[in-house]
Amino acid sequence: MTTESSGADPQGVSGSEAPGARTPGHRIDTQQAVEALPGLMRLAATSWLRTAEWGVVAGVKTGRRMLKAATNPQTAVEVAQGVAAASGVIAELAKAVSSGTPVPEAVIQVSSSLRPHHEEKPRETREERTQRTLRQEGQALLARSRDVWNTEQGHPAYSRILGEMAPDEGRILVLLLKGGPQPTVDVRTGGAIGMVSSTLVAPGLNMIGPRAGVRYLDQVPSYLNNLFRLGLIWFSREQLRDPLEYQVVEAQPDVLAAMHSVRSAKVVRRSIHLTPFGEDFCRTCLVAEDEDLSALPEHQAPQDLD
Repeated sequence: MTTESSGADPQGVSGSEAPGARTPGHRIDTQQAVEALPGLMRLAATSWLRTAEWGVVAGVKTGRRMLKAATNPQTAVEVAQGVAAASGVIAELAKAVSSGTPVPEAVIQVSSSLRPHHEEKPRETREERTQRTLRQEGQALLARSRDVWNTEQGHPAYSRILGEMAPDEGRILVLLLKGGPQPTVDVRTGGAIGMVSSTLVAPGLNMIGPRAGVRYLDQVPSYLNNLFRLGLIWFSREQLRDPLEYQVVEAQPDVLAAMHSVRSAKVVRRSIHLTPFGEDFCRTCLVAEDEDLSALPEHQAPQDLD
């Protein structure tokens, strides 16, 4: 004999209700929801429910909250609602899994729905965090400037600059500090055509590498570019006062080869100097404390090249 259906859906909700509707008079049966999960998931869900219920009950049994729940009807209602919410978690998880949602995704969805809205805080953007950090550092800098007992010596950038320099570059700076500005030449096309339109053949030829005793001579152009980037040296269009400084440079094989590579060539004399910032850096970081710095050669200050 066939038994007539009672009209209730698998979730224990009457057919007249919308799917997933929850009212105080028609609450989803937690045990039936747990049975809808696979075996291992059922064990995990049951353990989750018991842990949640135990946490609520344990909270009620501690300190003043237990006494307040016994004497205050409102507190007792809140405790009951906490237990009901823990049971509803399992029901929501069972519904999500039975509808085809993967278990990990279902757990994430249910967990996110439990987070109180009042606890959500807007996340600070990277720009806001950077601006706040820079402002704090700026205020700390101004506070140090007002401290009359502050004994800081040397620019704070010196430590960073030392970390961005090669050992050979340190030797070049010592040469410039003690040996003075260094001569450098450009080889350009000359002759009658060169007077109208001169082409650069070889720029910045110098004797800085051998004079400084660097280890990698072929890296000297890169060394000079990096020292310029750090604000320690600058390239002047002016030549040195003593023309004899250029005789050794112009007799070097690379200069002669550049001059012989074109029909007519001319040499343009220039110079390389320390900036005032570079001089102070060398005095502070690259010389001994007991070394006499009173008779060091002078360098020209950077000029507007436009």
